[in-house]
Amino acid sequence: MTMQNANHPLTFSPDSDNTRLLRDAFGRFATGVTVVTTDSADGPVGITANSFSSVSLDPPLVLWMPDKGSRRFRYFEDAEHYAIHVLSHHQAEVCNGFVRNAHAFDQLPHTVDHNGVPLIENCLARFECKRFAAYEGGDHLIVLGQVTQAEMRTGDALTFFAGKLGQIAPK
Repeated sequence: MTMQNANHPLTFSPDSDNTRLLRDAFGRFATGVTVVTTDSADGPVGITANSFSSVSLDPPLVLWMPDKGSRRFRYFEDAEHYAIHVLSHHQAEVCNGFVRNAHAFDQLPHTVDHNGVPLIENCLARFECKRFAAYEGGDHLIVLGQVTQAEMRTGDALTFFAGKLGQIAPK
């Protein structure tokens, strides 16, 4: 391992003793912020996730990856229907609410779709999904969803970079 500065990057081989370094390196990739919601026996639940990506236009597929160690994993590992909400920069409190509480729907404008999935209002984009496939991915599950309904609006994105929330605004 070498010391990091502007001219010399920190170089390391990932292993179980330096997972924080690997997490910090992953954090150098700026991502959007999403909340994934589904219905459950315990009522509507949500989880904040930045592991979201488009996959295919035909069929329309997206993926996200819940952490197997999360207390909320049990709600999402077999969910047949769920929604992925891309948050706008005005929705940092929505993000933080679901970081703290799986049932953070109180005082949050939302509706429920015909599959019982809670839909958060006023998001930058929303993808209602039906489970397409799931694959093992180490300490995460790679979940592919087929988009059955999509919605979008204009606005600036809430982002996550180096452990902090921020904003990306188009020029």
